[in-house]
Amino acid sequence: MSTNERAIRALKEILQKPGNDVCADCGALDPGWGSCTLGVFICLDCSGIHRNIPEISKVKSLRLSHWEDQEAQFMAENGNELMKAKYEANVPAYYYKPTHKDCQVLREQWIRAKYERKEFSKPGKSLTYESETREGTLLKRGRDKGQFLSRRFVLSEREGSLKYYTNAKEPKAVIKVDTINATFQPEKIGNPNGLQITYLKDYSTRNIFVYHDSGKEIVDWFNSIRAIQLQYLRVAFPGATDAEVDASTFPNNSFSMLTILRNVVVLFQLVPKLTRNFVKEGYMEKTGPRQTEGFKKRWFTLDQRRLMYFKDPLDAFAKGEVFLGNNDNHYSASAGLPAGTHCNGAWQYGITIETPDRSFLFTCETESDQQDWLKHFKNVMNTQMSPQDYT
Repeated sequence: MSTNERAIRALKEILQKPGNDVCADCGALDPGWGSCTLGVFICLDCSGIHRNIPEISKVKSLRLSHWEDQEAQFMAENGNELMKAKYEANVPAYYYKPTHKDCQVLREQWIRAKYERKEFSKPGKSLTYESETREGTLLKRGRDKGQFLSRRFVLSEREGSLKYYTNAKEPKAVIKVDTINATFQPEKIGNPNGLQITYLKDYSTRNIFVYHDSGKEIVDWFNSIRAIQLQYLRVAFPGATDAEVDASTFPNNSFSMLTILRNVVVLFQLVPKLTRNFVKEGYMEKTGPRQTEGFKKRWFTLDQRRLMYFKDPLDAFAKGEVFLGNNDNHYSASAGLPAGTHCNGAWQYGITIETPDRSFLFTCETESDQQDWLKHFKNVMNTQMSPQDYT
């Protein structure tokens, strides 16, 4: 048996260890690559990012590359779980850890933050995301002409706000952090670092679209927003960190376990309230409330229980919104349209949403689109409503 064959056989056995069956960086199943300098198993997409930091990581295919015995031994001595404990030891609760479904810029900056900048390896390290004030320039899309223009942005923890300025001394907009959602939209915006910021303005949803030429800069802004949001929530809901943890139930010298459990409570109660990805986006056609008007093509965004529709994906304001409640409150979604409904276009795959007030009619271009939208609508309607949903 050759050296390479022996090493490849050893790697197959190492992959069976807990944690090595998924990508160390994004969680994708069945990683086909390994970093023989970091000792982690990674997927194809993440391996491409590792190649861009050759001074830190040297990657090899687990099936096609030549492996030496000492390299396989190094992988056996380390592996995903051990390296996660080292490089992710102090990841803040607010920091967004991307998955294989997330865009390139998020995954690249996560990998660079871990291995290149070693931001999370040492406790108490000062992180740029936790500054009380963050100020800088982002390129923002104008509402009318659609050009991206340089704008000054200021994020303030003390004020709990995000402001942006044109040329005036007064801010063009003051956005409260508790109303913000931020999600990366590279394809929609047409830039790999494109970020969509959504917030409430006069009880309506407002969208702004920004980017920065530096991937690190835009991801730093994103995580800075999340850091301030978490701080705001901790102040607004002081019991969320320890309401379910009683120190008296732990024996002496159990402070570390108490701290861990407190952090877990924060993670599960507050972190889901930070920024979120949309459930689904895409085109459908819809008709008006009388259901006699022609069907018009619109861009739809399903954000939790709010189905918003826009004339253009980059519109600043939605043309309308549909609230999706729970099945028990007389909300439902079904395939097809009421008898006699006239479809004026080529999109024939209908969806009917029933609410206590009225019904909404949509058509999709393909049956697969119809079934995917229906799946998401029904998932939302099958989920129990929170007190905030009722509000």
